[in-house]
Amino acid sequence: MTKPLRIALAQFDFPVGAIARNAERIGLMIVEAREEYGADVVLFPELAVSGYPPEDLLMRPSFLADCEQALRTIAAQAQGIVAVVGWPESAGSVLYNSASVLRDGKVATTYRKRELPNYNVFDERRYFHVDPDGESCVFEVGGVQVGLVICEDLWFPEPLADTAQAGAELVLVPNASPFERGKHAQRDALLAERVRENGVALAYLNVVGGQDALVFDGSSVLADADGKVHHAARAFEEHWLVADYHPQSRELTAVQWPLETDGGRDALAWRAVVRGVRDYCFKNGFSKTWLGLSGGIDSSVVLALAVDALGAENVTAVRMPSRYTADLSNDLADEQCRALGVRLLTLPIEAPFQGFLDTLSETFGDVPVDATEENLQSRTRGTLLMALSNKFGGLLLTTGNKSEYAVGYATIYGDMCGGYAPIKDLYKTEVFAMAKWRNTVAGAPVIPPAVIARPPSAELRANQKDEDSLPPYDVLDGILARYVDGEQSREEIVAAGFAADTVDHVLRLVCISEWKRHQAAPGPKVSRRAFGRERRYPISNGYAG
Repeated sequence: MTKPLRIALAQFDFPVGAIARNAERIGLMIVEAREEYGADVVLFPELAVSGYPPEDLLMRPSFLADCEQALRTIAAQAQGIVAVVGWPESAGSVLYNSASVLRDGKVATTYRKRELPNYNVFDERRYFHVDPDGESCVFEVGGVQVGLVICEDLWFPEPLADTAQAGAELVLVPNASPFERGKHAQRDALLAERVRENGVALAYLNVVGGQDALVFDGSSVLADADGKVHHAARAFEEHWLVADYHPQSRELTAVQWPLETDGGRDALAWRAVVRGVRDYCFKNGFSKTWLGLSGGIDSSVVLALAVDALGAENVTAVRMPSRYTADLSNDLADEQCRALGVRLLTLPIEAPFQGFLDTLSETFGDVPVDATEENLQSRTRGTLLMALSNKFGGLLLTTGNKSEYAVGYATIYGDMCGGYAPIKDLYKTEVFAMAKWRNTVAGAPVIPPAVIARPPSAELRANQKDEDSLPPYDVLDGILARYVDGEQSREEIVAAGFAADTVDHVLRLVCISEWKRHQAAPGPKVSRRAFGRERRYPISNGYAG
């Protein structure tokens, strides 16, 4: 019987731009894979040397030169084991998204990615080229013919088919694929189809970690040649994954493979945001966070997320009551902070708010009170929060959700102040669902049930409710999901059963609020169409369809 081939997959975070640290870590991990796990081959994620996505860093010749030197340094560690490492390969004036096979201290061969994604968050054709003379990559390890394709290559039939035709029986697939709700089922169906088509086994490795608005979930997976797709690895966590490949059956057996135990919609979204907050803070030098806590659902959820990400001792909540703040709001903010062990500051805004009104009174004259005065309250709070962040350090988290950002129900330079927006890609109805889920996994509710039960209100005027200005959130979110995420037309949304005047109102709000979203803080992407780098609409736009 032929000995199984042992594969180690490095489901770890390799931060963008940290070339020297990434190279050092990869070199040490190659040795670890050989010595600790007895691996014959170790696989690292797509562009592990540079981190993904490096964006316009790729336009700096010094950056590319440093990546190439790092790969040479890493190759020297590949002794007694074969390593596959992703990096940006500069060939004169042409750049490739490549993965090199390292063995015996040298670069044995290099594969160049054939399919370059240029949709949604991906912009690879801005930087990379496809090698017109590029060939399939197949190399021998322990008597096994091992193939290599990169990420997007797998979504097209030709690269894997060509690799199998070139003799591969096991194919390694390094990836940098961001998290998106519902994506795993689509991916696994594709893997099953590809392996059945070609009769090869697959080891699919995905990077893990937050990078600005992107969150990579890992969730690496194995697939046997007969179409069986194994259970995914634990999402959003760094792990060494180890598996044995059996040449006779072309099957893979997990040796060390922490399994995903809660792949539910709300569980994965919650963990995605937590990972996004934690990595954004740490990668940008922040260990502490601030947020305004109103006693409403959005800020309560953000507080719980921040505590999960950084620990209660690193989070400070600020209660900023006004003349319109209900006693219940103050009580609920206090209740949640006591339950979580979070420090709570109270800074009433009446004095600075009245100061603004007094300063403007002569200029405003007899012009009736309107949203201007409401926004002044929000901007007063934003000023105070930014002052705390400036004075004491720490990142200010904003608390707006996707529904509000979509229709402009947020105050620029007010509650939109801050450096990171944790729930920016979650509709209001999704925020409620996640709050209920989070309370089910805690010994006691971390979000007071009364927060979930009360009607949403900005509390910027007497007896204000969100539904005074907006459709009910189940209606609003139903329209927005179709228009923003599904890119449906007005006619299609009306045909789905929504009132035409309501649809027109919502679509108009989306259109006129684009300028606000262009100035919004980044936040973790969890949906198919997140505002920011994924959904980029013009501010000046005459199209209303």
